[in-house]
Amino acid sequence: MDSAANFIQTQISELRFSISEGMLMVVKIEMLRGFATVARRGNLSDAAQMLGRTPSAVSMTLKQLESHLGEPLFETDRKSKLTALGSFVLEQAERELQQFDNTVKAIEGFAKATYGHVRIATVPSVAGTIIPQVFSRHINDYGNVNIELRDMDSSSILHELSRDRIDIGIATVGQKTTGLISKHLLTDTFGVICAPVHGLAQSAGPIPWQALSHERLIANSLSAGIKADASVLLHDQARLSAHNLTSLTAMVQANIGVTILPEMAVRASNTEGLFFRPLEDPQAKREIHMLRRADSTQSTVARLLEQHISEISTEIAEDSIKGTPK
Repeated sequence: MDSAANFIQTQISELRFSISEGMLMVVKIEMLRGFATVARRGNLSDAAQMLGRTPSAVSMTLKQLESHLGEPLFETDRKSKLTALGSFVLEQAERELQQFDNTVKAIEGFAKATYGHVRIATVPSVAGTIIPQVFSRHINDYGNVNIELRDMDSSSILHELSRDRIDIGIATVGQKTTGLISKHLLTDTFGVICAPVHGLAQSAGPIPWQALSHERLIANSLSAGIKADASVLLHDQARLSAHNLTSLTAMVQANIGVTILPEMAVRASNTEGLFFRPLEDPQAKREIHMLRRADSTQSTVARLLEQHISEISTEIAEDSIKGTPK
């Protein structure tokens, strides 16, 4: 028994030595697959049929493996009983084959965009409009993909992109940003939001800035970004402000005052019963872009997600807005 044990240990050591010395390439994965199949099936014919090869080809593969190891793997030519070395190689081969098959599956899935991890940060209005439509239509394309979605303001999105903490950003960009690849998604126009009983709710057509000069404006961070002189003056004079859309719309519903919001933000918030009136100023708009770092390699699944976001954005830009307050 000691002699047999020493022999097996010697073979194991030599095999491990071959692996550590970079000689594993001599033993191809298909050699291990062929051997494992024969060992489990117990004969060459059944194994060859399962492998889709001829018995002679499978036999040649076994001979090559045994020649490399220097010892037989089967007790007899019938291939029905393994040697001690054969039992050890079978155990190792099956473990490696499972790992190899899982690795190939993962690689193929990643390449076909069925596996992966994508981090998205977007302004709340897009998170509440475009993104739900993307997943409603394409959720089955991301069955094995981990998607992390965060909503935040545009400056925070740019900050997260600069730190490489997100893969895709959707934000308002006022000027060119170095180090980022930018794709324009859509133009979002601003309008006045008011209660149904408010006088502006009865107005027909776009509202000029002058019509707001005597109104109580509830300022917000989005409307504060409008650069028109009339808008800047209105915001300087505003005594009320709200940063949360829920609080903002609640005050408008109570007819405390009016506010100015982008059309998509209106769609994404609880504005049922409120009226949306577009501003007359054609410059009262914001440009929403999809962004990513120029120096990072984009995964297949991230490209697919960008494609779906672009498609939905185009549809929203072309179609009339549904469900927007009157």
